[in-house]
Amino acid sequence: MGALIALGAKLLPGILGIVDKAVPDKDMAEKIKASIRSQILAGELEGLKAATSVVLAEANGDSWLQRNWRPMLMVLFGVIIAINFIVAPIFNTPAAEIPPDMWDLLKLGVGGYVVGRTVEKGVKAYSG
Repeated sequence: MGALIALGAKLLPGILGIVDKAVPDKDMAEKIKASIRSQILAGELEGLKAATSVVLAEANGDSWLQRNWRPMLMVLFGVIIAINFIVAPIFNTPAAEIPPDMWDLLKLGVGGYVVGRTVEKGVKAYSG
């Protein structure tokens, strides 16, 4: 679903341009464009809710590994980055190239953790 939302966001300027060309009534064109933007935002919100529910389910899971795999992976990435950018220069050794997919996974993991913790704290504050 995230890829579909990202594609929609990339195509949005072109779609809005087509609406401007295809709809001569400017007020109607603005209403259509507002509706398109609203649908894209609603899709992004649903994606965030789904990601949050996954993180919360993992955090409240029965298994120790289920609850801790994501934080352990983030710690591992932190160690790799520290070795690459702190330790390697100190010892004048070449740093390994970190693949772009690892950076993407790191951003996704940290983002999921932050969203999950924010929701978890909000639920505790609301119910407590």
